[in-house]
Amino acid sequence: MIAVDIGGTKMDVGVVGDDGVILRRERAATNVDDPWSTLHGLLDRVVGDESGLAAVGVGCGGPMTPKGETVSPLNIRGWREFPLRARLAEATGLDVYIDNDAKALALGEGWRGAAQGERNFLAMVVSTGVGAGIVLDGRLLDGETANAGHIGHVIVEPDGAVCACGGQGCLEAEASGPQIEMRTGTPAAQADAATIERTGTLVGRGIASVVNLLDLKLALVGGSVALGMGDGFFAAARRELDARSRIAYARGARVAPVGLGADGPLIGAAAVALTNLDHTP
Repeated sequence: MIAVDIGGTKMDVGVVGDDGVILRRERAATNVDDPWSTLHGLLDRVVGDESGLAAVGVGCGGPMTPKGETVSPLNIRGWREFPLRARLAEATGLDVYIDNDAKALALGEGWRGAAQGERNFLAMVVSTGVGAGIVLDGRLLDGETANAGHIGHVIVEPDGAVCACGGQGCLEAEASGPQIEMRTGTPAAQADAATIERTGTLVGRGIASVVNLLDLKLALVGGSVALGMGDGFFAAARRELDARSRIAYARGARVAPVGLGADGPLIGAAAVALTNLDHTP
């Protein structure tokens, strides 16, 4: 099947087998003013005259309307109520299944990653944006409008930065890559020890709120910011989670890197399609 990962910094398109193996892939920087041109070009290069493709699975930044009929990613200004599902169906001639990119990651991690066998966990992305997918009692949470899991809009600094969503002190406004660079003048990939410590602490604080609310024991974190910052980030997140999750059932909750690394978003997008085709990963 075709797997598509859409983010504010890059887009990734691949062909993924039913076993979760990525067979082909192409990626490109996202043109935030004309994202469709980026995506359409990648589709042309990856799909070509390939036959036997079952469907298209997509993970895209949110918010979005149910089933991705329209998407309005906060970090892609060229798309506001963009009819993504219809445009992809027209371009490929296939059925298209769309979900939030972090929810897709959660499906992928449960299928082939570090959450295999787990019935309750959080999988999140800390990158250009901050989001999460939540699996509770073995089921991916959707919510009223299919936007459940937006941990990036948990408040971690009440008097903090104004967020693109219109709120203040959201985790995304404090810990995303663009916000780190705006605040420090340095890209997140070159962050100093103090910035890494602060970012990990704020992510751990956001995770603690979800762990305390939903009785979870595992949080997996991926994305270019988190994985790029490495051990210092995860150590800070673990300390903050331990400090903030003191009620008995939440003690001992774990923070760990995602198991699929950079392949997670594409494998997650494939899992979105498989799940909707009733070939549940």
